[in-house]
Amino acid sequence: MRRLFWLAMGVTIGALVVRRLSRAAEKLTPQGIAGSLADGLRELAEAIGDFGADVRAAAAVREDELRAGTGLDAPLPARGEVSLPRRGAHAADS
Repeated sequence: MRRLFWLAMGVTIGALVVRRLSRAAEKLTPQGIAGSLADGLRELAEAIGDFGADVRAAAAVREDELRAGTGLDAPLPARGEVSLPRRGAHAADS
């Protein structure tokens, strides 16, 4: 009985090793390498696209903050209502 158990164990382990080795050998064929390379490039392109989208979103948010802070989106004054602040020593005389 023990010999039958060890024989079955050896056959099972042998089959698993052969399957793993055949998968590894398949990955080393030109088609396997090309497939791995294509998958890697596809993932890289997706990561670059995601990064670009994140940068554009962050830039839009920052631009909105800067526009709000500087008042660039405020309505323009009507003609004749423009009054520029005076600067310099003579500004205190007004």
